[in-house]
Amino acid sequence: MGCMDPISPLEQALHAARALVLADLVAGEVAEADVVSLVEDAVVQRRWWVEQWPQGAAFVAGLVAQDVQDALLDRYGRWPLCPVCGSGDPHALDVEPELGPDPHWVCHKAGVKVASVGSLGSATGRKASS
Repeated sequence: MGCMDPISPLEQALHAARALVLADLVAGEVAEADVVSLVEDAVVQRRWWVEQWPQGAAFVAGLVAQDVQDALLDRYGRWPLCPVCGSGDPHALDVEPELGPDPHWVCHKAGVKVASVGSLGSATGRKASS
């Protein structure tokens, strides 16, 4: 058996982004197979983007989260719904910064950071069941 090539920083960033967004989808109980394929599509598209701009690797998780959020809006409606605001119209959280490292889900109505991308389960009190 030959040695595995070390995973490039690009691939590490893409794997991490995929895992973080999937964790949030599981927390929201929307990780059906067709939704997971939306994540895969977003990762494929962002792979090309990061290949063109390697310095953007730190921003991939937030971008994949936004891509999946946009794709879900077309098919299912808003995601992830804000767990902070108990009243009023249900509204989705936004990713901030839109292009930057350490992305968070933010509620603009309440003006609060809800959770890091990948940590929605802790914010909503739902743990991923193993």
